[in-house]
Amino acid sequence: MRPRAPENYVPLIRAADIDDRVAQLGRDITRDFADRPLTALVVLKGSFIFAADLIRHIALPLHVEFIGLRSYGDRTSTSGVVEITMDLKHPVEGQHILIIEDIVDSGLTIDYLRKNLETRSPSSVSLAALLHKPTAARVPVTIDYRGFEIADRFVVGYGLDHAGLYRNLPDIGYLDPPPA
Repeated sequence: MRPRAPENYVPLIRAADIDDRVAQLGRDITRDFADRPLTALVVLKGSFIFAADLIRHIALPLHVEFIGLRSYGDRTSTSGVVEITMDLKHPVEGQHILIIEDIVDSGLTIDYLRKNLETRSPSSVSLAALLHKPTAARVPVTIDYRGFEIADRFVVGYGLDHAGLYRNLPDIGYLDPPPA
């Protein structure tokens, strides 16, 4: 049974297109890290579905770590303040880190995370982001593996939520009218 979307939900990226793009990203990461050990750092909560699908397409041995970050709360725009809600459980010194993030919009969260990781001395840090909203950027962010570029609109589904809801929708879409 497919989860039921609210009446004001408008699909933007279909599940089949997401599946195809995630598989390609996995192939690209496999190619680029073929000779290096890799640690996937999943940013919770929104990235959990993307990360689960992506790492199954990475044909390499890899470690998986999790970090919880928050800058939205229940709002539809960032507060500008990034909070660590769950820190890493293991050191990452000397490791090649692949941050797996659901969406890069303002860039503040990823900028904060990269600076935080630098203090932990990894060998390298790369970023895989399912979605990118370049027109919402407040700070520049390099995305090494980008799924889709979208307009500056609040989206839900495929792990992304509004006030904790709609993460289970298989497509990515938006609410029209948007939530307040």
